[in-house]
Amino acid sequence: MAIDRRHFLIGTALTMASAGATRAFAGMLDGDLGSGVAAGDLIAACRRPDGSYSVVVLSLDGTVLRELPLEGRGHDIALDRASGQAVVFARRPGSFALAFDLHDRREPVLFTTPANRHFYGHGVFARDGRLLYATEHDNDTRDGRIGVYDAMGNYRRIGEFPTYGIGPHEVILLADGKTLAVANGGIETHIETGREKLNLSSMQPSLAFIDSASGRLLSQHMQRASLHKLSIRHLAQDARGLVWFGCQWEGADAETPELVGCAGLDQPLRIVEPARPMGAELAGYIGAVAVSGDGRIIAASAPRAGRIIYVDTERAAIIGETLLMDGCGVTGASRSGFAMSSGMGVLQTDRPDHTHLVTTTFPGRAFDNHLRLIG
Repeated sequence: MAIDRRHFLIGTALTMASAGATRAFAGMLDGDLGSGVAAGDLIAACRRPDGSYSVVVLSLDGTVLRELPLEGRGHDIALDRASGQAVVFARRPGSFALAFDLHDRREPVLFTTPANRHFYGHGVFARDGRLLYATEHDNDTRDGRIGVYDAMGNYRRIGEFPTYGIGPHEVILLADGKTLAVANGGIETHIETGREKLNLSSMQPSLAFIDSASGRLLSQHMQRASLHKLSIRHLAQDARGLVWFGCQWEGADAETPELVGCAGLDQPLRIVEPARPMGAELAGYIGAVAVSGDGRIIAASAPRAGRIIYVDTERAAIIGETLLMDGCGVTGASRSGFAMSSGMGVLQTDRPDHTHLVTTTFPGRAFDNHLRLIG
């Protein structure tokens, strides 16, 4: 699909709030983010009041700091904080992505997948910011791929390697700066049938660890047979190096298992088993996961249930929750706190101990599934 590049450049220079306003909420987070970091600066894809789509940079005081229109619905955002680069990906099965400079020093760059690929809505920068890795679908073989893009060369696609599964969703770069963790959801789709799920009876979800330089598979953990319909979707790494994942259940409601777990390069998948069953209470669906600033708490959003749960990573125990209608986007925003967004246009910050800090509504907007802290 041809996309007029000029359409993406309209309105990129928007009203800027004062430095004091954009950083006012750093103090409300007890300065946990460190000197000079704007705790209120967040980025998300959204639907605008007129029904069109955009990616927005905003603050918790209700100010839209910058906005770029999108041809269609966006999903997640990859950030390279050192260079100030950001990339918003189309929602699956979209094929476009928009790269832009957070400080408006360069014009945005629109790029697309090859004709026989589409994005899965997620990507991550290499540690030095020179490459971008994106989860993709091969429309011919139905296999998952990692597309490799040159971030220094207008995001030209320069290679790819397998995800060693199908239906890859989120990809993250681990703390070693070399290893990619990929959530292979196991759900087969095709561009001609859009979001229809074609293989629920034979799903094989997995968590794959891949060398980012060579594309070599380092290790892979599969869901056990009884949980083959538990699709692994979203990822975050804790302070000890374990990768935490959130899942979506594709089986019968009455059989909904628990939805959050962890694994390591050499440690198999482990599902957190709370004191009382929670999978059905969370409507069988985790929409995003994030780690706190100190790496000790994982937040997992369940938008269909209107809940965000918190997991103590050292005890593998659920320690609290926040209620937020249609709340899905979540990002670590302080040492132990999180910012979260909803499809109702709400942004708020909370802590697992039920300390509620800020709630702001952006009238007429519907935030998409993911939220990222820029600071």
